[in-house]
Formats: sequence, C-alpha cells, structure tokens
Amino acid sequence: MVGILLVLVSVAAVTALLGSADKTVPMLAARDDIGVGEPVRMEDLSVVEVRLGNVERAYLRAQDELPQGAIATALLRRGELIPASALGSPDLLGRKPVSLTIDSPLPEGARAGSRVDVWVAMPDGRNGFSQPELHLEAAEVSELSEASSALGAAESERLHVLVTDEKMPGLLNALSNGAKINVVLNPGRSS
Repeated sequence: MVGILLVLVSVAAVTALLGSADKTVPMLAARDDIGVGEPVRMEDLSVVEVRLGNVERAYLRAQDELPQGAIATALLRRGELIPASALGSPDLLGRKPVSLTIDSPLPEGARAGSRVDVWVAMPDGRNGFSQPELHLEAAEVSELSEASSALGAAESERLHVLVTDEKMPGLLNALSNGAKINVVLNPGRSS
C-alpha cells in the first residue's frame, strides 16, 4: 500500500512539473522594425505565445499598458519580444534622429542599429571641399531609405543617425552649408 502511494505521489509530482514547464504566456512583439526614437503604439505590436520562465518580467506582457508617449530607446526588430527597458520617453533618449543624404553607396552591412562614423567636408570657397573631418563617431543608424529623383530613379541614399544635442549644431551647420557627407561603417561598435 505504501509503495503504491509513493508511486502515485511521484507520478503526480512529475505531471505537475511537466505541466508547469509547458506553460506559455502571451507577450508583445514588434510587427515591424521600430527605430530608436520612433513612437511605440499598441498597433505596432502583436501578441505571441512564448515560454520565458524566470525572465518573463523583463519583457512586456500582452496585458501590460504602454506608457503614455512611449518611444523606442533601442532598435526593436521585427518579431522580437519587447524588453521593458527598451521603452522610454523622448527626454530619456538624449539623441535625436537627423536625416543625411549621401551620394556614395552605404557601406556593406549598414542597417538600422549599426554604428557609423560620419565624415564631413565643408566647401572651401574655391569650388572644392576642405579635407574631410570626423564629425560623429559611432553614431547609431535609426533608419535607412533610398532618396529618389522626380522620375523615381534612385540617385542617393538617406539614413537617419541619432545625434546628441552637443553635436547637433556642427552637423546642422555642415548640412546647411552644402558640405559633402560620407558615412563609414564602424564595425567595432555595430550591433
């Protein structure tokens, strides 16, 4: 009798353990890539059933409410779960996206989330340009797109880089004065 009771208790314990290990919970994931600084709304997210165990608290659950005016403070890739730490308000970001149009092709491997060095050559007043200078080191790319002409042909590429307020005046001065902008992938800092 005692032996049968021990076997039944063991079977019940194993069944309960396996049942709890197979528990999935509804979590939020990005429907498409969401760049740093972009607003995050419920319609940008989808619900997925996953098993996370002890790390569940680090991610947004389907029943969680998004903070008012939430933005992405890190790149959120399509299909990835949303870490609670990747949402914030614009004042926490400390960087703002600036659009750069470049005539040369983007470096191989450049994508949203990559880090790039931005080199600026100012006009020299003699129909040329001065020596290029490193203006932004390891700036994060928040978005990539192609700029097209009036006829629809792609002529240049456009990227948005995240710039601190400290570096903003120099970059805006260069853009306003017709500087040549070149972007170099910074592989040591790319994500």
